[in-house]
Amino acid sequence: MNIVYILYSKKLNRYYIGYTSDFDLRLEFHKNADTRKFTYNATDWILFLKIDCTNKKQALSIEKHIKNMKSKTYIQNLLQYPEIILKLLEKYTDC
Repeated sequence: MNIVYILYSKKLNRYYIGYTSDFDLRLEFHKNADTRKFTYNATDWILFLKIDCTNKKQALSIEKHIKNMKSKTYIQNLLQYPEIILKLLEKYTDC
């Protein structure tokens, strides 16, 4: 399974956007991040949103799209308006 995920830290009031093919393993990596990694700066990361994709290319395209938006409001709207996610999955279907 290819997944785009968004983590949220209340302490930092920041989101982290990533891609993985093994979510449980990746989440453990973030929880035990080394000092040079962004997620090391907080220990309260929670899963905010997870998007299941059909393939790696689609997942990487959606991850890039979300990062390029550079907007907390956009990220929050992904959860509030699920139709945005459906449009993203459709837009990047042929990747």
